Amino acid sequence: MPEVGVVLGSDSDLRKIASGLDLLNRLGIENEVRIISAHRTPKEAFDYAEKAKTRGIKVIIAVAGLAAHLGGVLAAATTLPVIAVPINAGSLNGLDAVYASLQMPPGVPVAVVGLDNMKNAALLAAQILALDSENIARQVTEFREKQRQEVLKKDSQLQKVGYQSYLEDNFNSK
Repeated sequence: MPEVGVVLGSDSDLRKIASGLDLLNRLGIENEVRIISAHRTPKEAFDYAEKAKTRGIKVIIAVAGLAAHLGGVLAAATTLPVIAVPINAGSLNGLDAVYASLQMPPGVPVAVVGLDNMKNAALLAAQILALDSENIARQVTEFREKQRQEVLKKDSQLQKVGYQSYLEDNFNSK
């Protein structure tokens, strides 16, 4: 049974969040992905959020660009934590989605991660779930330790070869 519901306002956002979905899976967190628009399918959006808790969902991640009202609509219909992932789309380069997600009225909170940053949304959802799951807590701790080791390895290499060689070795090949 999924514990995290990921709701996309549009299928065009799916490619941008795939790495975050992969991270949820690597952390062993069951999830479901839906396409439900706050504006084109508002009844379905409200229905999804209202029924999420009874279906075992513990955290909802709302992915939307442009007006990005999806997080707010879902949050208005549930007491579950809702995390918004604003998507860079349209002429305002995602700024509209960031503001729409951030500027919720008092009493209807939505957590917001950075633009296109589904990985942070996945980690925040995992940290919330880790409050009641030792397994997920362990997975998050292991993920963080792996990140730590990667940074230390890069620093060691930088110290060994100097910044000019490091730049040539690590950035010319990309």
